[in-house]
Amino acid sequence: MIKHLLFDLDGTLLPLDLDFFFQNYLSALSAKFTTFIPASEFKEKLIASTMVMVQNQDPNLTNEEVFWQDFPARVGFSRSFLEPIFLRFYQNEYCALGKNIPATHPVRELLTFALAKGFKLTIATNPIFPHYALVERLAWINCHDLPYEMITAMERMHFCKPNPAYYQEVLDLLGAQAEECLMIGNDVEEDLVAATLGIKTCLVTDLLISRGKLQIEPDYRCRLNELKTVIASLR
Repeated sequence: MIKHLLFDLDGTLLPLDLDFFFQNYLSALSAKFTTFIPASEFKEKLIASTMVMVQNQDPNLTNEEVFWQDFPARVGFSRSFLEPIFLRFYQNEYCALGKNIPATHPVRELLTFALAKGFKLTIATNPIFPHYALVERLAWINCHDLPYEMITAMERMHFCKPNPAYYQEVLDLLGAQAEECLMIGNDVEEDLVAATLGIKTCLVTDLLISRGKLQIEPDYRCRLNELKTVIASLR
């Protein structure tokens, strides 16, 4: 029986074109550092350090630790110097990135429906952002204050999507069996890979991402406004 619903955030609950958002994010963040680092160089090095984090296989290091071990050395400034600038950015300019989020199916209604049905909810987003940045993104769809079991942020997680070890860590932290979980996402490679552990999957097709690298058929396939029907069928 399904007990846990694992929701991807970007492109699933949150109607973002991730490439467009990430470019806006990089431009806004790099502007905070232009006194010290040219914008193009900052973007290049931030992406490189993010990829180091995504590719990490060391279970002893959180994603946050991997990032901060790599990024300061690339840019030539200490973490103690850089981190407060990141924090001020997330408290100010970052919030403005959510002002133009398009209207979508009422996601809060969907999630409260799932809670009322007795499901436990996890925001199983790729953990390359800090917790407070993910809570802010959830606020853009008025879903920041719901009783989630967990939000997979960089401070807590040791692996990233599409590494199956990310999903194993989610199971371990939830104390759940694979067959008790349904992963709901829009990215074939990053979200449906959960099926390799025995987790059921649902592909949300509104902002579908498929790179043609993974041939897995989801257990369910729907648009976001049809997801309530899928969730209702699980009980």
